[in-house]
Amino acid sequence: MTVLKSAVANAVKTARPARKEPLESAVENTELQLGELSEQLGYSLKRAQLKIFENFLRCVAPLQLTPAQFSVLLLLDKNPGRNQTEIANTLGILRPNFVAMLDGLESRELCARLRSTNDRRSHIVVLTDKGRAVLARAKKLVAAKHEARLNEILGPAKRAALLDMLATIAREL
Repeated sequence: MTVLKSAVANAVKTARPARKEPLESAVENTELQLGELSEQLGYSLKRAQLKIFENFLRCVAPLQLTPAQFSVLLLLDKNPGRNQTEIANTLGILRPNFVAMLDGLESRELCARLRSTNDRRSHIVVLTDKGRAVLARAKKLVAAKHEARLNEILGPAKRAALLDMLATIAREL
């Protein structure tokens, strides 16, 4: 294995020119052409999602919440006493990832898991008072900064149309 690594390293060293050619410098200063990729809906959705998540994280930075954590807190607020499987399934979060996320939220005292009285194998998840307070602050920041920026970019009609189109994709695909 070491011999192979050395051979690859030597090949890379010998393949690199000692100085940059003028064409190479010119190419490095231009954007990559996306070609067909720019017409792929999945690619465009992913790029938009990344930008939306970056903006969300900036807007709620003082609270140190991810979009997924915010979603969990919102669902817990609107659905008290539901079990963790229902919350995870609704958000499309895999069980191991959801358990780890709940561990983090619990360690911050934003939520608590309680054994279900109906099914001792199951846990219900509830917001704590601190969780409700953090959620209230997060909702204000999201509305005032994040959603306001998206509304500014799209306008009300395009925003409503986009939500409708995304719901159609989620429902039909």
